[in-house]
Amino acid sequence: MFIDKINGAFNFFIGLGGPAMMFIIITVLSLIVGVSISKSIEGGLRMAVALTGMSSIISLLTSSFAPALENFVEQTGVSLSITDLGWAPLAVITWGSVYTLYFAFICLVVNFLMLITKWTTTLNVDLFNIWNLSVIGLLTMYYSNDNLVLTTVFIAVIYMLMLINADVLKPTINQLLKYDKTNITTTAHPSLLVAPFVMIFNKIIDVCLPFIDKYDFNAEVLNKKIGFWGSKFAIGAYLGIFIGLLGQQPAKEIFTLAFVGGVALELFGLVGGWFGPAIEPLSEGITKQMSKRLKGRKLLVGIDWPILAPRAELWAVANILAPILLVIAIFLPGNKVLPLGGIILTVLAPALLVVTRGRVLRMTIIGVILIPLFLWGATLVAEFVTETSKAMNNFPAGLAEGTLFSSVDSDPIEKMLAILMGSAVKTLDMKLILYAVLAIVGYLAVFFWYFKQMRKENAKELEASANLNEPQGVSVIETSV
Repeated sequence: MFIDKINGAFNFFIGLGGPAMMFIIITVLSLIVGVSISKSIEGGLRMAVALTGMSSIISLLTSSFAPALENFVEQTGVSLSITDLGWAPLAVITWGSVYTLYFAFICLVVNFLMLITKWTTTLNVDLFNIWNLSVIGLLTMYYSNDNLVLTTVFIAVIYMLMLINADVLKPTINQLLKYDKTNITTTAHPSLLVAPFVMIFNKIIDVCLPFIDKYDFNAEVLNKKIGFWGSKFAIGAYLGIFIGLLGQQPAKEIFTLAFVGGVALELFGLVGGWFGPAIEPLSEGITKQMSKRLKGRKLLVGIDWPILAPRAELWAVANILAPILLVIAIFLPGNKVLPLGGIILTVLAPALLVVTRGRVLRMTIIGVILIPLFLWGATLVAEFVTETSKAMNNFPAGLAEGTLFSSVDSDPIEKMLAILMGSAVKTLDMKLILYAVLAIVGYLAVFFWYFKQMRKENAKELEASANLNEPQGVSVIETSV
C-alpha cells in the first residue's frame, strides 16, 4: 500500500505536465540552495511560462506548415517526411523530465571534483543548457533499455570534455572578443564539442588551400549590406515561401506561410531568451555554494555561447549556410528531415568561429562539409523525440498522427555515439560492441589531438603578442631586467 501511494503521488506529479513540474522543481531546488522565496518562485514561474510559450510556437508552426509538407511529399516522392522544429522540442522534453535534474547533479559533482583536482579552471554556471546533455543521456537510456550506469558514465565523460574545452578555448575567446587577461568569461556550451571535427578540416585547408585566406572578406560589411534581409523575420518568410512553393500551395496560403514562418523564427529567439533568466536564481545559488568551498581559487566562469555573438563573422556565416542547408537536405542520401526550426545554424557557427579564428571562407567551407552530420543526427533521433513527446503528452498540435518530428540541433556525433552504445549494450551483439568501442576510442583520440593543436595555436598567439609588445631594439631579457 505504501509503494502504491508513492507511485500514485509520482504519477499525479508527472500528470501535471512539464511546465507545472518544472515550476515546482525549480522553486523547491532554489529554496534548498539558499535562494530567497520570491526569487525561487520567479525562477520557477519563468521556466513554466517559457516551456508553455515554446509549445505554443511549435504548435503554430506545425499546424501551418503540415499541409504543405504533406502535399510536397505526395507530389514529389521526396521523403523529407520528418519535420524539424529546432531546439525547442528537445528543451521541452528534457526540462519536463526528472532525469534532467539527475544529469544536472552528476554534472555539478563532476565540475566540483575537476575543480578540486585542478583538471579544470572552469566553473560552468550555464545550468539551463544541461538539457543538451540530458538529450544525450535520455537517448542512451532509450536505446540501452534504461541502463543508468552506462548513461551516467557517458554523461560524466562528455561533461569533462566540455569543461576541458572551455579551458582551452579561453585564449581564443580573449583574442576574438578583445578581452584583457583579467577577464574570467568563457563558454562550455555543448555545441562547441564539434570543434575537434572543425579542426580536422581546418588543418586540411592549411595543407590543400593555404592561399584561401588572401580572399577572405569583412563580415561586418556584409552583414550591414544584408541588413533586415538576413534577419530572423526575413529568413522565416523565405522559408514559408519555399515550403509553400514546394507544396504547390495557392498564393494566399504561400503568403500565410511566409508570415507564420517569420513570426515563428522570431518568437523562437524571443521565448528562448526566457529560459536563461528562469534558471539564473538556481544557478547563482549553486555557484555561491560551490565558491564557498573553493576560496582563494581564480576560476573561469562558463556561460552560454552568445558571448561570441558580437563577432559579425558568426552571423554572416549562419546566414550563408541557411539556404545551403535546405539544398543539401533535399539531395542528401539518408536524410529525411526538412530543416525548419534549425535553419539558422547557431549550433555550428560558434565552433567554426573559434577554430578558424573568424576567417569567413574557411568557416563557410567547413560548415558546408559538416552540415550532413546535423541532418543525419536529426534523422536518427526522430523516433526518440517523437515517442518521448507522446509519452509526455507534448506531441505538437497540427502534426498528423504517425508523423515524425525532430531537431536539427547540436551534438550530432555524441547522439550517434549514444545510439550506438545503447544498442550495443541492449543487444550484446559483439560486432556492435566492437564498433562502439572503436567509435569511443576514435572520438576521444580526435578530441585530445584537437586539444593539443589548440594549445599550440594559443602558444603561437601568445608569442606573437609578446613580440608585438616588445620595444624595438630591446630583448625580452633586458626588458625584464
